[in-house]
Amino acid sequence: MSQKGKSKTSKSDRSRYLDRRRFLAASGAVAGTGVLTGCLGGGEPAENETDGNQTDEDTGGNETDTDDGEPERGTVAYLEQKYPGLEILSPEPENAQAGAREVYDDQFITPREDHFIRNHYYSPDVTAEDWTLTLVMGDEEMEMSMDEIMNDYSTETVTHTMQCSGNGRSYFEPEVAGNQWHYGAVGNAEWTGTPLSDVLEDVGADTGEGMWLRATGGDNPEGEDYFTRSIPMSKVMDDCLLAYEMNGEPMNMEHGFPLRILVPGWYGCNNVKWLDEIEVMDTMVFGPDWEARPEPYTEAGQEYDGTGQRTHTHWQQYSYRIVPEQDERALHNRSIGTFDTRDQMESEEIRNVYMYDQMVKSTIGTPGEDVTVSPDDDGMIEVFGVAWAGDDSVETVEVSPDGGENWQEAELVADDREGPYSWTMFRYMWEAEPGDYTLVSRATDEQGRTQPREIADQDEGLRGIENDLYPWDSGGYGMNAYTPLGVEVTVEEA
Repeated sequence: MSQKGKSKTSKSDRSRYLDRRRFLAASGAVAGTGVLTGCLGGGEPAENETDGNQTDEDTGGNETDTDDGEPERGTVAYLEQKYPGLEILSPEPENAQAGAREVYDDQFITPREDHFIRNHYYSPDVTAEDWTLTLVMGDEEMEMSMDEIMNDYSTETVTHTMQCSGNGRSYFEPEVAGNQWHYGAVGNAEWTGTPLSDVLEDVGADTGEGMWLRATGGDNPEGEDYFTRSIPMSKVMDDCLLAYEMNGEPMNMEHGFPLRILVPGWYGCNNVKWLDEIEVMDTMVFGPDWEARPEPYTEAGQEYDGTGQRTHTHWQQYSYRIVPEQDERALHNRSIGTFDTRDQMESEEIRNVYMYDQMVKSTIGTPGEDVTVSPDDDGMIEVFGVAWAGDDSVETVEVSPDGGENWQEAELVADDREGPYSWTMFRYMWEAEPGDYTLVSRATDEQGRTQPREIADQDEGLRGIENDLYPWDSGGYGMNAYTPLGVEVTVEEA
């Protein structure tokens, strides 16, 4: 393939290079993008392949805000119309979670209108034709168009359970800052894209042991931190994609159109949206070269003294870390040797865990919360849900009707689309007498690791899972305890 825009960039020019690499996410607020009302139905809406907005099925063009009654982009009403299955936490940036447990009932693939949204900045309103991906390798850089990414390489589809690492944050006591996600920041979708290994091998990148890939999004307004994550090269070469489709259609803008990195099995924070730059490195983003500019400068009319502004390190070294009460902040690392989140908790080299591989977890979809149910004619009540374990497979799921005192093994329900990174559905047929119950589920992965019972008290100071307790942490990350996810159910006579 041809290498577009290849040029040399010296290390001394890095700060000027970073200044040049920016994108005005605020431009998305200017566009008068409308909403396809047809998306309220059960099927997937048509999608415009050039800009990620839903299209008018009659004309094939973008619906604009021509009718007085149409909600404007950047409002709760807009998101509620586009994503009727979600509870909107914030419209700008767009953050939303599943509005009901029934999303996790018996549908293996989560429709896009039901799939949670987690954004740090307002979604950029862009076109695929104008979007490029910059690849940096030492002093060299090259630029790739979406056409090259989509057509010059092989294509793969991966079914991946995407979960925000803050899923379950609302259950921490005392409350921690951030979006108060409950159970609903998780979804299972089919992602299609180009294997990153193909691209890196094609350009002759150093993909050896101990190398890293910096992945940076193009959604930050000028002067704001870049959303950057460091992905270990071993994972990149194993299964990561440059993803551009979700459930067989171009992604919606809120889900990262036109390009995101897909890191199968890992927490959503690693799946950088609006991916516009990747760099091959021998460490994570770490230290002053990536954190603060050495000299005073002016940007967007604002003067900065050149110290203390976190640029690329914010969401890699400061955030998405498990930081207990006794730590002022997370301890930064140049590199780490284990990426399994549970293994990190037991590692002496890592004081504050990085949110990489997802830990085992399960969620009950039906019965829903605070509902009254009655047995079927056979005297049974069906309990249905989903379980997942990141890079590992789910070995067993158990269900308890009494808050975890007594357990019964559930049936794992197979689906032809199930893969190594997708969730597994489970069913338990419950013979229940009339009364009030607390239903909980707990999953165990192939390594024998089971969900803990509850979240530890803040003053416990835990750094990992101990004594059936999940560590309280200041960011509310990674919560996989089963008690907070319990469902209160009343059973009546049939």
